[in-house]
Amino acid sequence: MSVTKDLKRITTETIRKMKFSGEKISMLTAYDFTIATLVDAAGTEIILVGDSAANVMAGHETTLPITLDQMIYHAQCVVRAAKRALVVVDLPFGTYQSDPQKALESAVRIMKESGAHAVKLEGGKEIEESIKRIINAGIPVMGHLGLTPQSIYQFGSYKVRAKDNSEAEQLISDAKLVEELGCFALVMEKIPADLAKKVTETIQIPTIGIGAGNSTDGQVLVVHDMLGLNNEFNPKFVRKYLQLEDQIKSAIENYVADVKSSDFPNENEQY
Repeated sequence: MSVTKDLKRITTETIRKMKFSGEKISMLTAYDFTIATLVDAAGTEIILVGDSAANVMAGHETTLPITLDQMIYHAQCVVRAAKRALVVVDLPFGTYQSDPQKALESAVRIMKESGAHAVKLEGGKEIEESIKRIINAGIPVMGHLGLTPQSIYQFGSYKVRAKDNSEAEQLISDAKLVEELGCFALVMEKIPADLAKKVTETIQIPTIGIGAGNSTDGQVLVVHDMLGLNNEFNPKFVRKYLQLEDQIKSAIENYVADVKSSDFPNENEQY
């Protein structure tokens, strides 16, 4: 039986119940009102306002340049659209890693100024105090382990994480820690499927995978990736449900041709 059937608003408690009922959790990114409206109406349980906006909306090479003000702007757009989904917002790089008080202030700004429902932070033991400070203030936190894009210059590449035993054990330890701290869910990115399965079976909070196999409690993708808006980006874990780059380019080319030939607008398209 679906936990989410006929619910007016998905909450963190809904997500927890879904894990124990065995109902998979769907999560997609969105950064603007129009796309968020579609993602919400299609039945997605969680909308992530990801710092991946730095890549797909602003064209940056990494997620690091996006600011807190920019994340709040994107979150405001999404919250206006989301009538049912739980809206989670990434805390951007530099707003929580080294200063727990700054982390709390950043999270409070997101919640107050955007109306979002939760925040997401990357990391485990190293950001323990920041997670604790935010949760103690009554703000729901989603964790994020494995490949953490904000640490890309430390990792040096976007390769699969936690393939060796020591890193895998650290990930399991961090997963247990974020659960103990009170995080309501955990994203695991680009880690071996068997490790993701082990973590999912070990902790009591829901796990959301991206490039982490199908044994997690849910899945997340960047909406631009699953819609096929970038033909050059083809990681193994992305399934493209459309090829919109080709379709949109073709439509625009047809429009340009029709304008130049004076075919648009025709008699039925003018006053």
